[in-house]
Amino acid sequence: MRVIFRTDASIWVGSGHVMRCLVLADALKKRGHSISFACLSLPGDMISYIEDRGFPVINLNSPKEPCKPQHDADYEAWLQRPSSEDALDFIQVVSNADIVITDHYAISQTWQKLVRQAMGCFLVAIDDLVRDHDADLIVDQTLGRKPAEYSGSARALVGSEYAILAPNFSSLRELAYTRKPPGLKPKVLVSMGGIDNPNATLQSLKILVGKVVAVFTVLLSPRAPHYQQVKSWCASQDDVQHQDFEADMAGLMLKHDLAIGAPGTTSWERACLGLPSILVPLADNQKTICAQLLLHKAIMKVSLEDIDTRLFMTYQQAINQWYELFTSNLKLCDGLGAQRLVLEIQQLIAPDDYSDLQLAFASHGDIKTVYDWQCHPKTREFALNSNVPTWEEHQDWMQHKLASTTDFFYLVEDKSTGKKLGVLRLDKIEHKNYLVSIFVAPDSYGHGVATAALKMADVIHPDLTLRATVLECNKASQKLFKKANYTQQDSETFIRNPIQ
Repeated sequence: MRVIFRTDASIWVGSGHVMRCLVLADALKKRGHSISFACLSLPGDMISYIEDRGFPVINLNSPKEPCKPQHDADYEAWLQRPSSEDALDFIQVVSNADIVITDHYAISQTWQKLVRQAMGCFLVAIDDLVRDHDADLIVDQTLGRKPAEYSGSARALVGSEYAILAPNFSSLRELAYTRKPPGLKPKVLVSMGGIDNPNATLQSLKILVGKVVAVFTVLLSPRAPHYQQVKSWCASQDDVQHQDFEADMAGLMLKHDLAIGAPGTTSWERACLGLPSILVPLADNQKTICAQLLLHKAIMKVSLEDIDTRLFMTYQQAINQWYELFTSNLKLCDGLGAQRLVLEIQQLIAPDDYSDLQLAFASHGDIKTVYDWQCHPKTREFALNSNVPTWEEHQDWMQHKLASTTDFFYLVEDKSTGKKLGVLRLDKIEHKNYLVSIFVAPDSYGHGVATAALKMADVIHPDLTLRATVLECNKASQKLFKKANYTQQDSETFIRNPIQ
C-alpha cells in the first residue's frame, strides 16, 4: 500500500518528529509498503536527510518568508499556515494514499477530516498532547497515558510500550543488562536534541567541565543555531568531544554512564538501555514526560533557569543514585513499539480472523485471573509440571515474572471488550533465545486464541529464536506449533528461527 508521512523538521519544530517517523517508515517498508514523506521546506528541515535514508519527499508549497513562532506552543506557526490550508495543499500535491500518518503538533482534526474525505484513506495520528483526532489509530508514547484520555472512535495506543525506537535499541538492550556503575571518570553524553534553541548544551557544559572528573561527549547538529559556538568551545576543552551526528545512537548510549538531555523520544531510548539521565525540559510539551519519569524515579530534573545553581549538585546525586536510576529505566521501555504499531496497522488495513485480539502486558491485577486458569484441570493436564501451585507459590512466581526486565509476560485480550483470553510468555533462555509458554482461558478453548498469540509474537519479536517444549501426548498443541511454522526438533521440542 502507498503510505504517506506528513511531518516536518525545522529550527522551531526540532528533529524528533521526523526521526521517529523514519523508524516507522523503515519498519513498514520491510512489510512491503511504498513509503513517501510530505514536508515543507523550512529553515533547519531534514528533507535531504530523509531522501538520503531512501525515501522520496513530496515538497509541499512552502511560504516565501518563514513565520517565526512567538512561543514554544505556537504550533500553527510551525506549520506556517492554517491547518486547513495545509490539508488542501497536501490533497492537491499528494493526490492519493492508502495510509496517511501524521506526526505534527500543528496538524489538527480538521486537517485529518479533509484528507480522509478526499482520499478515502486510513489515518494514523502520532501525538503526545491529547488532542482530538479524526483517525483510525492514535499513537501516544507518553509514559502513564491512558486510552480514555482520548475521545472519539479511534483506537488509542498509549504508553511507552509504543515508543517508536530504531531496532538496534531492542537488539542492544540485552547488553545494557550488564552495565556497571560509573568508574572514577564517568562518561557523560550531553544531547539536548537536534536544535537546542536556548543553548542549554553550552550552559550545562560550563557548569560541569573542569569541576567534575568526567569525559563528555556532546551531540549537536549543524542545524542548531548555536552550533558553531558549541563546537568551538568544545574544541578548546580537555575531555570534551563534539559530534555533529551519530548514526548508531544506541551504540553511543551504551558507551556512556550518564546522559544530560531534554525529554522527548530520546527519553525512551535512554530508558530502553538503562541509561540514567538528568533532564532539562526545553519546551512546554516536554513537561508531562518529565513529570512521569520523575514519578517512576527514572531521572533527575533540572529546570532551564536552574542549570547554573542546581546542575552540579544534581550531577553528584545522579552519580550516587546511579544503580537505582539504571534499574528504574529498564522497567519502562523494551524498544519494541515500532513492531507493535506495525502489527496494529497490518490488522487495520488487512483484517483477519484474529485482528480483534491483542497482546497486552500482564499486571499485578491479573495475578488472580492467571492463577484461576493455572488451576484448571485442562491447563494442568498438559503442563510440564502437573502439580497445582498454592496461591502463595503462584503469587511469588508471578510477581517475580512481572518484575523481570528480560522476559515478556502477555495476556491475549479482546480489543473491544478487554476480555482476557489467555497467556503468552517468552522467558529468556540465553541471548536472543526464548522459551514460549502458552495457555488459554478455559472458556476460550477452540476459538483460535493460541494461534493468534503466536502470529502476533511473530510480528513483535521477529528477531528472536523461540522454543517450545510440548508433551508428546499433547497432540493439539503439537499441531498448533507446526501450523505456526515452528520446526519440530524432537518428540517434544519445537523451534521458530528469527524471521527475516
